[in-house]
Amino acid sequence: MMTEAPKGEVFPESHKEDDAGAAFVLQSKGQWWHAGFHLTTAIVGPTILTLPYAFRGLGWGLGFLCLTVMGLVTFYSYFLMSRVLDHCEKSGRRHIRFRELASDVFGSGWMFYFVIFIQTAINTGVGVGAILLAAECLKIMYSNVSPHGSLKLYDFIAMVTVVMIVLSQLPTFHSLRHINLCSLFLSLGYTFLVVAACIHAGTSKNSPPRDYSLESNKSDRAFNAFTSISIIAAIFGNGILPEIQATLAPPATGKMVKGLIMCYAVIFLTFYSAAVSGYWVFGNKSNSNILKSLLPDDGPSLAPTWLLGLAVIFVLLQLFAIGLVYSQVAYEIIEKNSADAKQGMFSKRNLIPRIILRTIYMIFCGFMAAMLPFFGDINAVVGALGFIPLDFVLPMLMYNITHKPSNSSLTYWVNISIIVVFTGAGIMGAFSSIRILVLDASKFKLFGGDIVD
Repeated sequence: MMTEAPKGEVFPESHKEDDAGAAFVLQSKGQWWHAGFHLTTAIVGPTILTLPYAFRGLGWGLGFLCLTVMGLVTFYSYFLMSRVLDHCEKSGRRHIRFRELASDVFGSGWMFYFVIFIQTAINTGVGVGAILLAAECLKIMYSNVSPHGSLKLYDFIAMVTVVMIVLSQLPTFHSLRHINLCSLFLSLGYTFLVVAACIHAGTSKNSPPRDYSLESNKSDRAFNAFTSISIIAAIFGNGILPEIQATLAPPATGKMVKGLIMCYAVIFLTFYSAAVSGYWVFGNKSNSNILKSLLPDDGPSLAPTWLLGLAVIFVLLQLFAIGLVYSQVAYEIIEKNSADAKQGMFSKRNLIPRIILRTIYMIFCGFMAAMLPFFGDINAVVGALGFIPLDFVLPMLMYNITHKPSNSSLTYWVNISIIVVFTGAGIMGAFSSIRILVLDASKFKLFGGDIVD
């Protein structure tokens, strides 16, 4: 799925007619609110249900601080990246791909390959994770209806993969706008359902005992804290902002900021409410998925079954949208190399390869989900090694290179400080996350029947 590094001028708009990945998948027809729908789907997903677990390693004070700082820094980072994209567009070089933007700004082919490697790993990982979590949602519902049923996790993975194969045939990123609007409402829906369930659990007579203490061992406490920071970074992560901005009808200048504001309004409502309600009820016993804490294996449900069931259905439906959004980079790469932009999007020449290649990609993601059902620990590693470089380092470097703020200016030193702090946090987060992954290795089983947290 690798593509050639750009040579000389990087993707001028005039070359779009020869680039099927751009002309088809990254079709530029959207309005700013469509970008807001795409951004919200890319960031606000079921991973927010791991926030109580992240707070478990940080406590109330540090948890709130890290959540707020991550929110402010990512908004600032995405704002800067949008400014860089606008700057390039005004210079006659409209970039529609993260890898080409980075290569043009840094003037280096190796940056092209670095970004495409990280992007491919993140996007494929999210695709695998979406299938895996959707399958778990189906398994939860099945287990409640038929507690002794014979279907296994991989059976539900196969079902989800079939649905994703069908949905993957939507030809353009822009064609997902209505699905992603539904995704926005679904994220609000299951968040408020989970908050209601946590309030019910916390005020009932069966309320679990609450303990907000951290690990007594200082080294374990430090490792847990960096792992939690990596998880929060992954939750806020969005490694496809240039591709989302590419879906805007030109000129795109200024439109992305409105989309960001829409997205972060949803983030504010969902992230804080999920984190506070879940950690308030379960404290340092919070599970990596708050729904599992509310549906314990060794006792009765801590909230009405219908309420939790509805939340699970909302999560399931949104996971299809998330899987579609993060597949767009893969489809763009595939069609850039396999389709003919001079022929119609639905011509036999382009339609048949699209169906075959997208089906193969989804089957690959489904196979990986069935083979490696290890979600919780891997999520932290992805945050440290993937999202932190793309979201907390490169945008600041690109802004400093393109806009050239004075070395004595506040903007320059804020950017440098963010780069240094988050590079250090990423290194420590990667180390601590991999450490936990190794410690949990004995729980892992290929093609296992349950997701390992």
